[in-house]
Amino acid sequence: MTPLGWLAALVLLLQLPIPLYWFVVHPQVVFWRRHQKASYIVALLCSWPPVTAGIVLFRKELFRLDGPPMWAARIGFALIIFEGWLFWRLTRDLGIARLVGRAELCGTGSIANHGIYARIRHPRYAGSLLAILGACLLAGKPAMWIVAAAWATLMLLAISLEEREMRRRFGPAYEEYARQVPRFLPRLNRVGKTSVNSP
Repeated sequence: MTPLGWLAALVLLLQLPIPLYWFVVHPQVVFWRRHQKASYIVALLCSWPPVTAGIVLFRKELFRLDGPPMWAARIGFALIIFEGWLFWRLTRDLGIARLVGRAELCGTGSIANHGIYARIRHPRYAGSLLAILGACLLAGKPAMWIVAAAWATLMLLAISLEEREMRRRFGPAYEEYARQVPRFLPRLNRVGKTSVNSP
């Protein structure tokens, strides 16, 4: 596997588990609020080990032995770098605790609408998708695009669970936020000033 293939594998290892993590947390969030430490452990065990095993078992189907075309390498690398910047920015704006679900597990927090969250509701998922698309370009095999499509489907399901939880916690205030701020594609105009708890 080439160095770019290893980078693609690292991206998959970091990004693919995210929706699986939230599938553990969101459906039973009331239960997990009483067992917060256990929720992190169980969610991590249900997401990262299966993804790691899949990457190792199917590495020949996912990654080219030679490098991708130069155009694919440049675009893929740029998408991954952009996602890294986006993650840094979100961590700065919200803090890592909110990105891993502390507000959901505590049942606290507020709907805020500042920084990137003033433009789109799910910048963390959008960034993950860009990184996975970058990995697809670096890996250069058709099976990677199937993985990306499966991940996108899981991501949309995780988002629906997350938004259901946000509506339950914040009611009309979240409905108004969702009405003003699109899920993924940013609007050019900004809305008011608040903070969202979603990744």
